[in-house]
Amino acid sequence: MAKVKYYYDADTLSYRKIAVKKSDYYKKTIFVFLAILLNGFIGFIVFSQFIMSPNERALNRENENLQLNLELLSKRVEESSTILAQLQERDNNIYRVYFEANPIPEEQRKAGFGGVNRYKSLQGYDNSKLITDLTKNVDILSKQLVVQSKSLDEIVVLAKEKEKMLAAIPAILPVKLVDLTRMASGYKWRMHPILKIRKFHKGMDFTAPVGTPIYASGNGKVIRAERSATFGKVIYIDHGYGYKTIYAHMSKMKVRKGQKVKRGDLIGYVGNTGRSVSAHLHYEVHKNDRAVNPINFYYGDLTPEEFAAMQKAAEEEGQSYD
Repeated sequence: MAKVKYYYDADTLSYRKIAVKKSDYYKKTIFVFLAILLNGFIGFIVFSQFIMSPNERALNRENENLQLNLELLSKRVEESSTILAQLQERDNNIYRVYFEANPIPEEQRKAGFGGVNRYKSLQGYDNSKLITDLTKNVDILSKQLVVQSKSLDEIVVLAKEKEKMLAAIPAILPVKLVDLTRMASGYKWRMHPILKIRKFHKGMDFTAPVGTPIYASGNGKVIRAERSATFGKVIYIDHGYGYKTIYAHMSKMKVRKGQKVKRGDLIGYVGNTGRSVSAHLHYEVHKNDRAVNPINFYYGDLTPEEFAAMQKAAEEEGQSYD
């Protein structure tokens, strides 16, 4: 039941009932209704912050999943960077050292990009820092991989060249050990058998019967195959890389000038031609046009014991055979 309101009338000195106009009633009703609507709207806005639609939930899960994948990818990039750093260290300190190549400077391996901000388009998002850092690391890793790839390509070329050089260096005896009568004269001052003066003997003399096979001690090209007053029938082989070998006093030559030979190829036979007093092979090794001791180049043919015995024989005093 609605409350009845009164007011005091001073003229009549009595209380009178307040009559409510219909317009006031309607205004009050409308005001209350609007207040309810306003409260409801505000409550909906606040409540909607805590309750998401199915699409919003799906998007939120997708964002969380993307962030997790970005973090995992970032860790993998860091692991790859660590592996690459180990490869770079081996490259500089092992591979390039072995093949006598200069190491790649650190500033070249890890040079920056410079210029304008390459990552400006990645700014302004919730995960901008994570995405930007990851993109930077991927760019750096990619650049370092390119540098390392080029280095390994260079190493492959150097390895092939090293293989050619090792095959070219005179590394075996020109006469098989089983065919030798003895090693008569080494690389040192000797008494010349014909001139009867002390003269430096630039090679080694291997005594063997006439007709004993003589072999090329390394890959190369025959640059001279001729007969001379001093060396008789003689062959000169250019092995490249500054190495040359001489095979003198042959009875017969099996190669000609300009012919390419490989280590172990038959090039002629032991003889006693030229200025020689007995059947033997006079053998010389030259490096950059200077005669060097041939005994240092038999590592591909002799056991340590055989090498020691030959070295001892080469040091013995006596005259040469040419």
